[in-house]
Amino acid sequence: MTDPTTPAIAKAPASQADTRRALISSFLGSTVEYYDFLLYGAAAGLVFPDLFFPSDMDHSLGATLSFVILLAGYVSRPIGGILFGHFGDRFGRRNMLVITLTMMGLVSVVIGLMPTYETIGVAAPIVLVVLRVVQGLAVGGEWAGATLMAAEHVEEQRRGFAASVPVTGGAAGSVLATLILGAFSGLPDDAFLGWGWRIPFLLSAALVVVGLYIRRQVTESPEFADARAEGSVHTGVPILSVLRLYRLSCVYGILAAAGPLFLQALLAVWVVPHVADRGVVPRQDALYMLTFSTALFIVAIPTFARLSDRFGRRPVMLAGAALSAILVFPMFALLNSSEYWLVALGFVLGNPIMQAAIYGPMGAFLAEKFATEHRYTGVSLTYQVGSVLGAGTAPLLANWLFDLDNGGGTNNIACYFLVLLAIAALAVYLSRETAVRSPKPVDRVRETLRTEH
Repeated sequence: MTDPTTPAIAKAPASQADTRRALISSFLGSTVEYYDFLLYGAAAGLVFPDLFFPSDMDHSLGATLSFVILLAGYVSRPIGGILFGHFGDRFGRRNMLVITLTMMGLVSVVIGLMPTYETIGVAAPIVLVVLRVVQGLAVGGEWAGATLMAAEHVEEQRRGFAASVPVTGGAAGSVLATLILGAFSGLPDDAFLGWGWRIPFLLSAALVVVGLYIRRQVTESPEFADARAEGSVHTGVPILSVLRLYRLSCVYGILAAAGPLFLQALLAVWVVPHVADRGVVPRQDALYMLTFSTALFIVAIPTFARLSDRFGRRPVMLAGAALSAILVFPMFALLNSSEYWLVALGFVLGNPIMQAAIYGPMGAFLAEKFATEHRYTGVSLTYQVGSVLGAGTAPLLANWLFDLDNGGGTNNIACYFLVLLAIAALAVYLSRETAVRSPKPVDRVRETLRTEH
């Protein structure tokens, strides 16, 4: 680390061309990564119970085991975040993102080629667990790296919008995954379960080639390059410094992320089979409803992120938490409706309105809690642990809460989500405002951040 009396090296802003490439690369890279990762979630409730577990097993138990494997991917995400964060804080963001993208593509292709339980027996779910863990490791390094590559290529006054670009790419990946899987789910059951579900996974190979080409054209993050030139790049173990210097920032970031990520996974994984099983909406139409609402989510994310650049992260996120608390019971009432279009409206309430309002500024909210030399590790740790507590447990908890014998059904899920929202709002409220709405030296920003502790 540099001596604090060492004069700071002038920060050379990225060129417009570099900034544009960084934003496009972060968007497309996240699109490909989350297409791969969320494709499993979309398939977990619809396909895997019938293919990777014994045929005489109860379908509900098969779905639960599929969700357990889904959780394994989320549990491995913090490990991947710490691993890639370690090297990303020491050697740079760019190369880590090339590795994560390659890993994700390879895993998806292997899943698309996997033999079923009928062919290889108990080895099928075991291999699926291993592949899902590898996916989790890759996504653990992707989210923070892509967010930082976008955010660190722009001036601080635009950081909220820039950090939302890869988040928007993740939503685009979800749209692509559900749209393609939805198209193939219209096949007769025998064709869909026999080969149709495999095609979306195999298509990942083409997406990865495009993503890698674009990602390799991007220059290293200017902020990281400046830190390396100053000699302030971390040479030890970044996770130890993060846990020592940013304990409260980590706790606040984890708790703030868990609520919106719970809703994200609930809609993407649990709600579609729930709606389809009720018989009001066919399986394919339920996937298309999710796809449409997620497409609106793509527009809503940068909208709320821009608002956070103007008014601050805390006011926008707190307003989003309040709005979600008001709308959660109406959302479930619509999803449980016997009217086709009211069910579709329930998806729209959940994704572009409730989730985006608190999730849009999340990338900048987390990135601004950490100085450059600790940022990759810090953002990875907080977001990925939040994803385990929120998204990773969502399908399993939703199944359990829905089946409780007090007749609550989705009301139990709504109440649990309200608890997560209250905790998230408290974490945001206790955090310091870090949005920079006028020019401010980086060193003074660091001092402001560290006074949080």
